[in-house]
Amino acid sequence: MRDRQNSAGASALHERTYNMKVSPIRNKIFLCIFLAVITLAVYWQTADHQFVNYDDGVYITENPHVKAGLSMEGTRWAFTTMHTGNWHPLTWLSHMLDISMFGLDPGPHHLMNAAFHTASTVLLFLLLLQMTGAQWQSVFAAALFALHPLHVESVAWAAERKDVLSAFFWILTLLFYVRYVKHPARIRYLLTLTVFVLGLMSKSMLVTLPLVMFLIDYWPLGRLQFRKTDSALQQGHSNTATKTFNRRLILEKVPFFALSVLIGIVTIYAQHKGGAVASVKSLPLSFRAVNALWSYVLYMARMVWPLDLAVIYPIPSTLTLLQGLLSGFLLAGMTVAVAIHAKRHPYFLTGWLWYLITLVPVIGLVQVGRQSMADRYTYIPFIGIFIMIAWGLQIIAGDNRFRRTAVSVAAGGTLLFFTACTWLQIGHWKDSVTLFSHAVKTVPDNYVAHESLGYALAERGRLDEAVYQYSEAIRISPDYERALTGMGNVLVKQGKIKEAIYYTNKALVINPDSAEAHFNMGFALMNEGRDREAAHHYSEGLRIDPENAEIHFILGVISAEQGKFDEGIRYFSEALHLAPDYAEAHYSLGLVLLQQGKINESIRHFSEALRIKPDFAEAGHRMREAIQLRNAPPGK
Repeated sequence: MRDRQNSAGASALHERTYNMKVSPIRNKIFLCIFLAVITLAVYWQTADHQFVNYDDGVYITENPHVKAGLSMEGTRWAFTTMHTGNWHPLTWLSHMLDISMFGLDPGPHHLMNAAFHTASTVLLFLLLLQMTGAQWQSVFAAALFALHPLHVESVAWAAERKDVLSAFFWILTLLFYVRYVKHPARIRYLLTLTVFVLGLMSKSMLVTLPLVMFLIDYWPLGRLQFRKTDSALQQGHSNTATKTFNRRLILEKVPFFALSVLIGIVTIYAQHKGGAVASVKSLPLSFRAVNALWSYVLYMARMVWPLDLAVIYPIPSTLTLLQGLLSGFLLAGMTVAVAIHAKRHPYFLTGWLWYLITLVPVIGLVQVGRQSMADRYTYIPFIGIFIMIAWGLQIIAGDNRFRRTAVSVAAGGTLLFFTACTWLQIGHWKDSVTLFSHAVKTVPDNYVAHESLGYALAERGRLDEAVYQYSEAIRISPDYERALTGMGNVLVKQGKIKEAIYYTNKALVINPDSAEAHFNMGFALMNEGRDREAAHHYSEGLRIDPENAEIHFILGVISAEQGKFDEGIRYFSEALHLAPDYAEAHYSLGLVLLQQGKINESIRHFSEALRIKPDFAEAGHRMREAIQLRNAPPGK
């Protein structure tokens, strides 16, 4: 009986021990599922969203290499191109794969972004939990990452695949790095380096990751020692041993730093080549420095109160020295504060430096584009701030039951507030008109948003409204070439050719290398019957943008009308090489081939035009005509 009781007791003890081991695993799985479900639930509405006319064209809908889907030729292009002023082959391959799987249906493209964001959220939770063992702080920081409204731009914008893809590899790199630190092995080190390379091939933002590795070496991994502690002395560690240990931390990161420098050089070269980098003359270094300091502070303010967000915040016409000084003092004061308290609260120092360091590539010291700041730039940097918040809450809560309850309620309320704001912000990304209408209302004198809204309205045939938006953009920024070009394009459609030529000429004076302006000028001149002058501008546009299928097509039409059939065939063929589903190019090539007596080839192209565009009546008529000619008896 006693043996039986001992056996039962041992069994119960074994069961309790087993349950204690399993429970944390179950909690971890539950929290991973919880994070995934709430993230996908909030972003699921993007399945009904459209592509927007703000980079989605150059990355997806108007990019012939991407639209062709995943292929060997496309892969070669992805690794060799610096299109859009970036080298990010993995991002291009990701878009190509989406096209191969989903075509140009925008819903799945958006959901893939949401899936990467969800995966990064779960990985961030696992990373923080693995490093610290603090379950609730880790899940709260991950939830802030998942649900903060400033991250909507990175996820709901199809063209920002590079953000969510690079963040996924960023967090995965750190996960493998922590695994390597805890269980050193060459294969784990090489795996960490490989994932880092994949991240760099997604977006150059990862160039700061080696510095973040040092930050987590300090906290929470505890590998980086700035001074020898009493415990270390008691254990007999010599100064030499400490230096050797720290030297190893540096040496193991040398390959990471080398790759970061290489990608940084390539990126700067690509952006200069693409004409995206503003000159010091147009934007002085002093202005950039003030804008950078001011942006650091504004990002934090928007993190706390994330309302009135917009897709674009144009560079302000003026920034005062006072703004720069106040921002600098605030940032310096914060840095001193976290440094003073680093010994007791090291997570503040790690989180704060994470924020400062990872924003450097996009803070505007090297100015790319017309924005002074952008919500998407906070995608990785805010992880540092979220760490500070999540671990800082434990100081407020302490061991007092009432305070712990109050902190839990406040944290839950904050997440609900952010979730509501995120849901509303995602709704603004439904389509181009919705997106830029919101931006115009939110940011005064937002000439970039006015121009983009004008473009979106023109695409919908709302020409009078488009003219008004272009007029507003030109009023605010008279030398904004894109608005002048867009105005010219709309005026041509309204039949106001002379006015259209006036605005397009102004655009070409500002930027003689604008392919779009040359294209529009050619279009306007053709409408005046000035085909020879139009052909010159189309040729110039083609020189600047040789992969523009529409310009190839129009030059083919001009050549064919002038009786230059071989030249026309060459242009039409190139248009079809760039855009295989260009129905009008198939039809026009069929016409030229028919005139040359190449009946079977012409039938094939008429048939392709009908396959792509079944209601293409003229193509059907011409194909029947060609078939009759082919079947006619000889001599008739």
